[in-house]
Amino acid sequence: MKKLILSLALVGIASTVAFAQKKVVRSAERNLKRGNLEEAYKDIQEALQDADTGNESNTYLIRGKIETAMFEADSSNTQETVVVGQKAKESFMKTFEMEERDSTSKVSKDLFKEVVPEMPENFQGQGVYRLKNASFNKAIERYEEDDMDLAFEFFALAADLDPKDTSIVFNAGYTGNMVGKSEEAKKYFTQLLDIEEYNKLNAYYFLIQIASAEDNDPEEAYRLVTMAREDYPEDKGLAEFEIQLLLQLDKMDEAMTSIESALQNDPDNPAIRLRYGYLKEKSGDMDGALEEYKKTVQADSEFFEGNYYAGAIYLDKARNIITEVNNLSDDEWEQKSGEMLAEADSLYEEALPYFTKASELQPDNTDIMEILFQIHTRLKNEEKAEEYNKKLSEKLGPDWMEGN
Repeated sequence: MKKLILSLALVGIASTVAFAQKKVVRSAERNLKRGNLEEAYKDIQEALQDADTGNESNTYLIRGKIETAMFEADSSNTQETVVVGQKAKESFMKTFEMEERDSTSKVSKDLFKEVVPEMPENFQGQGVYRLKNASFNKAIERYEEDDMDLAFEFFALAADLDPKDTSIVFNAGYTGNMVGKSEEAKKYFTQLLDIEEYNKLNAYYFLIQIASAEDNDPEEAYRLVTMAREDYPEDKGLAEFEIQLLLQLDKMDEAMTSIESALQNDPDNPAIRLRYGYLKEKSGDMDGALEEYKKTVQADSEFFEGNYYAGAIYLDKARNIITEVNNLSDDEWEQKSGEMLAEADSLYEEALPYFTKASELQPDNTDIMEILFQIHTRLKNEEKAEEYNKKLSEKLGPDWMEGN
């Protein structure tokens, strides 16, 4: 009989303790509604220490709501604010896990209740989407203040809460890349590639750039370009990237095929023409290379590389002739040197307008100034040679020729 009485007493005590903890949870909810966030947080932390209420998903949901309210109320938008937001996210994720990721349960419906601005406050969601919206607003505030590090942190938090919001996910990738967090940026841009209806061209561009520049991984960059071109076969920028990477990977045959295909769709593209000239030059077809370089300038007279490389081909041809002349025997000199040197001078003349234009496009480029000085000296254009001598003396000092 004593044992029975003791047993009943213990049950009564347990029920009293459980009831008391339920009251603590309700107190946390009341304090949350009243805006007494510190008291609410203290209550809910106490409830989480209890074996019963600490094992209920609703307790974690309430903690997440309180943390969201604390996050929302903190207008300082510092790293400490980010930490509060991350704690709220963890509370919500724990809630969902305890609901066995069942989005149809009562608690989960509360967790993912939408925030609709025109609805009364008591009908608004206080869970995941409220936290996401608050984080997005903080990201925008930091972005407008040019604080890209914290803008990224807030965008990332919002993106993790709602990976289907492509605008926020892209902003997380964009700001992550901007502050040098390339791994995080890759994560968000890669997420976008899995969303079928999303226009993912810019995401591809960023991923290619990260692989090529930050990661120095041309193989991965080429893999991404290949994927991107399947989705966007008409994009000219991707065609240029593909050719550039094929050249970098020394896949010359594939590069030639890609260039010729690209030129069918875009025959006046100077960047592609330039690479076509480079391939021809590398194969030893100097005349073919020169023709392609000249075509780039015909398409765009302001194209620096086309002007420079066309001039360089003429210059190399002239110098090769002079080298041949210097190697002639005395008898051959008498017979051939005059004609050969005249041909070399005509090639210098051909090079002149290309290097002159290149110098106009890059007026501080002293290497091109030196080339122009040498050409004008060779052609006995004394006034022009002196003009470049003065420019070089101003930039490199009066003894600039001693360094050559």
